[in-house]
Amino acid sequence: MVLEMQIGARLKEAREAQNLSLEELQEITKIQKRYLLAIEEGNLQILPGKFYARAFMKEYANAVGLDPNELMEEYKEEVPKTEEPTEEQYSRIQRSRKSQEKSTSNFSLFPTVIVGLLIIGIIAVAIFFIAQNMSGTESKDPVNQDDGKGNDIVIKDDSDGGEANQNTADEDQDNEEQDGNDEDTEETNEKAKEPEFTVIEEGTGNTPESTVAFSYTGDEVKATLEASDDTWLGVKADEEDVLFEENMFNAEQSPLELDLTGKERVFFKIGNASVLTITINGKEMEYPVDPSNVRQNIWVELKQEAE
Repeated sequence: MVLEMQIGARLKEAREAQNLSLEELQEITKIQKRYLLAIEEGNLQILPGKFYARAFMKEYANAVGLDPNELMEEYKEEVPKTEEPTEEQYSRIQRSRKSQEKSTSNFSLFPTVIVGLLIIGIIAVAIFFIAQNMSGTESKDPVNQDDGKGNDIVIKDDSDGGEANQNTADEDQDNEEQDGNDEDTEETNEKAKEPEFTVIEEGTGNTPESTVAFSYTGDEVKATLEASDDTWLGVKADEEDVLFEENMFNAEQSPLELDLTGKERVFFKIGNASVLTITINGKEMEYPVDPSNVRQNIWVELKQEAE
């Protein structure tokens, strides 16, 4: 059912005063023409939902020179109530982050366990060779023996086996320690090469525009986007290089795989940050602004680090 809405008439009047056609307004707001026309005519049931009805009205108002907050307050009886992100969506995001933190904690214990086992092994080897050396020295004293003809024969152990064993033990211990140091170095290098997000600028306002840096090693950069519910989404490297045309994005379209290899920076326009997870090279991005502020614009600068 189409409702007579004063707010739609007010927006249309402001558009015509600006001499803007619906096609021109579509280019400015990036909102499809049929949605703009539906707002003017009060045909809100064809919009994606209440949240987007409010968001599209605000974008429309901004584009035609009206204060969106004053407009929404003046016609608050006509404007649909905001759909707040559900508790289930927030719980899903929190579970994902806790799982990642637990995995990282378990991985950090791995080098410590290896070093501990190596130390125990070195001590055991050292004790073994010391015991062997001590048992070999007992036979070094001269021994008198009768040759059966009444003559004594002096038998002396000139073997240097004890010293050789000790040298071998020392070499084994040095090798074990070197192997342990090599493994520790490899673990440290692997940690240092992990991809990382760093917030450069945190945006403000109703639609904050933030900038984050993503440092990585290697040649390829792959992004994965997953939504648990509906969100407006657009992704581009620049005006000519559009990776995902602005449109609705939801769980049925997830996961969305994007190849960012060779890009210097990428822009994400997000209509409902609370339901969207962005992961680059296996590293989940934490939003610079709390995702309860659902509308966010984010620039991600891609920085390749030396290996």
